[in-house]
Amino acid sequence: MFRTELTIAPQERLLPRTARVLTVGSCFADSIGERLRLNKVSALVNPFGTVFQPLALAQLLRAAAGEEQDWQQHLVEARGRWQSYDFHSTVGAESPVELLQAIQEKVRLVGDFLRTADTVVLTLGTAWAYRLRETGELVSNLHKLPASLFEKELLTADEIVNGLAEVHALLRRANPAIRIVLTVSPVRHIKDTLPLNAVSKSVLRVACHYLSELLPNVSYFPAYELLTDDLRDYRYYAADMLHPSEVAEDYIWERFARTYFDADFGRFRKEWA
Repeated sequence: MFRTELTIAPQERLLPRTARVLTVGSCFADSIGERLRLNKVSALVNPFGTVFQPLALAQLLRAAAGEEQDWQQHLVEARGRWQSYDFHSTVGAESPVELLQAIQEKVRLVGDFLRTADTVVLTLGTAWAYRLRETGELVSNLHKLPASLFEKELLTADEIVNGLAEVHALLRRANPAIRIVLTVSPVRHIKDTLPLNAVSKSVLRVACHYLSELLPNVSYFPAYELLTDDLRDYRYYAADMLHPSEVAEDYIWERFARTYFDADFGRFRKEWA
């Protein structure tokens, strides 16, 4: 035996090729989402931009589900462009008015999609979070502003469970049939140091465990374990030694498709390839 291969049981209710899937969260949400698109699945891929931190992601999804948010208080000018502490830098504009319009359009787009979506894939990147010292509020993106403006903290598993459980309730109120797939991003965050990256991933994994055990229509897909415990080799990392290689991403995608999609989708993929 040369490796410990993960066994993943197929879901009881498999998705058809006509499924509508939203992927959100870390950059790994782009990896899964783009492969869904390539295989002709109706997928809305990471529309908020990259969001690593679970409670920041929860806030955006609550807004998409209809909860009012005061976006204006988190607008900031950074590097000659208006940005929001709540969004990735790709969601930016030349003026505050244009940025608020862009944010409202993003939120509306996701809200409309969620009402008829079959599945939401949430990819959690890190349990490390930042608060704006001035207000004490959590932010999603620092936009390369001075570190002195922020305070770093480690979220607890309970905080993440409570935040995402609230999102789960709001989404099911709008769309009772919706399912949530949780994943922990296999991308390593060495800016936090490798030991603290391990702490962060552990917190995320504990939170995902309890969410998938306690809530209906919530499952955990082991993308993180497929790279770190199944493939378990630097050959399956990209040149930066942090991100999965394309071969690893293809392997994880293959396991994801077999776990969540029906046999007809499998046949279509073979014919389409």
